[in-house]
This record gives sequence, structure tokens and C-alpha cells, in this order.
Amino acid sequence: MAYDLITMGRIGVDLYPLQTGVPLPQVTSFGKFLGGSATNVAVAAARLGRHTAVISRTGDDPFGTYLHQALRDFGVDDRWVTAVPGLPTPVTFCEVFPPDDFPLYFYRLPKAPDLEIDAHELDLDAIRDASVFWVTGTGLSEEPSRTATLGALTHRAKAGITVFDLDWRPMFWRDERADRDDRDDRADTDGSRRGPDLARPFYQEALRHTTVAVGNLDEVEVATGVREPHAAARALLAAGVELAVVKQGPQGVLAVSATGESAEVPPLPVNVLNGLGAGDAFGGALCHGLLAGWSLERTMRYANAAGAIVASRLECSSAMPTEDEIEAAVTAGAVRGAGRTPAA
Repeated sequence: MAYDLITMGRIGVDLYPLQTGVPLPQVTSFGKFLGGSATNVAVAAARLGRHTAVISRTGDDPFGTYLHQALRDFGVDDRWVTAVPGLPTPVTFCEVFPPDDFPLYFYRLPKAPDLEIDAHELDLDAIRDASVFWVTGTGLSEEPSRTATLGALTHRAKAGITVFDLDWRPMFWRDERADRDDRDDRADTDGSRRGPDLARPFYQEALRHTTVAVGNLDEVEVATGVREPHAAARALLAAGVELAVVKQGPQGVLAVSATGESAEVPPLPVNVLNGLGAGDAFGGALCHGLLAGWSLERTMRYANAAGAIVASRLECSSAMPTEDEIEAAVTAGAVRGAGRTPAA
């Protein structure tokens, strides 16, 4: 049976402080959750009744065991989540300073197992047959994940809906030529060797093989060199996709299709508790709407509502909303009990 959605990318353990507004040095207790953007998208779609699976890798350790258990509990197929001996399962800490400050601290050294996804181990038939296939920008940041991601996209050849989550995380990118040349690291301290110019060629190659591109303003600028939302959407369409989705934060979301259909939807009012994971909820709901064949406007309103609900909750994966919760928020025009802080 073909999957509604297969995602490919990050997986790890999120450790969230159970005290909000407290710096990490003073935090005394944490909650443990399944994490990783591609994984959260699969969880979000599964919560909406979709048949989903994840392609990723963990360490061969107790945290890896926990992630398999969590995926099964959420109804996500874990058959393509495999262990990498010698590498620890990634752990991510965050700080929670509502409404708009949520620093992340990634522990992915010496290398994250999800960057060890190998092209030779992929089930290419399953990837081709899935109704939606979802890849991320982080998957392009290092080998062998880069070759595996581009190889999967090439084999799928835009069958069905193929989504590229632009997912720009500059800390995951290294200038390998500079490493080989053993140059001084002065440029690296200001991030200039991790800039968009390093990533853009790989983003452009991925866009050639995808039908949908999704990103915030920073991410569309990395992919296209353009930041203004409408111009960025046009640039994404020119790069080869059929639908460009530009998330604009407090200004809502813009979606433009190659056929000329467009929608610009404002965010729902919500009291933000933790903005992390809202984009993943948006992604899972976006896939749900695309699979259902909804109009762009309905899909964007639905996805916005899913993101707003998660932003109102502390956790990510376990906070993904149900269909009834999203429909209630869409109907009400706000998340139940929300204040006036917009989230998208």
C-alpha cells in the first residue's frame, strides 16, 4: 500500500524546559519529546489520519530506541529509520521566552546520524509511489545525505506531490573547500563561510525536481536570492516548482501556483507559548490539504490554524492538532483561549 506521505530528514530528541521564561542555566526540569522537522511533519500528517513514514537515522543507543517507540505511538512507520553505530542520537535543547524568542541548541557532533542517509539504502519504489514526498534543506548540507536526497528526487521525477522544505539552518553548513585548505577560521566566526552562496546551488538543483517549495522569508532568500514575498514566489516558480508557499510570520502566508491561482492569508490570533514546531504543524496540514484537493485559500487557512495551535502549546510532536481542533480554530478565526499575538 502506497504511503500518503514519506518524509526524509532530521530526527532527534527534543529536551524542552518545563519552566518558561527561565534561562537554561536555571532550568531544573525538562520534558523529552520526539523531534526533527521532517519527523514532526510526518507526525502532524498522521494525526490528521494520513498514512506516513520517515526516512532517517539515529544512534544505536537508548535515545534511538525511544525515537522508534515514539514514532510507533504516533502511528508513523519507522521501517526506514535505521541506526548508525558509533554516532549518538542528536539532542536539541531550547529556551522558551514567549512570545517570540526560542533559542535552539543542537547537539549533533561529531555528526548527526540523519546526515548518514545513504542513496544505496533507499527504497526508491516506495519514494516514487508515495502521494507526497517531503525533503529538507538540511538534508543537502552534508554527504552522503546530499547525494541521497538529490538521488531520491531525481528518481521520483516529480511523481505526485514532491515538497522541498527550504529549512535553512546555517549552523549545519560548512565550507568543505576551506576545511581542506586548512585556512584560518576568522571568516567562519562571522558565518560568511556558511552563507547562502554555499547552499544555493544545491537548493536550485533540488527545486528542479520538486513541485512545491515551502519556506519563510530567510529561507526563500537563501534559495532564490530574493526576499520580497511576491518576487520570491515568482523566483521559486521560475526555478521549476508548481506551487510556492512563502511564510511571512505576522503578515501571514502567501501561496502562488504556476497556473495563476494565489492566496494570501493572515495569521490566526494566538497566545504564543512556544513557536517551535509551528512550521512543522503547518507542513503536515499543508500536505493534508494538498492530498484532499482543496483550494489554495482553504489549505493555507487550515495550515495556518494548525501552526497557531502548536505555537500555543509547549511541546512539538505531541502537540500536533487533530482535524476537529483545526476546524474549530478555522471556524472561530482564532485558537481557543488565544490572545492577540499573531503566529503563522
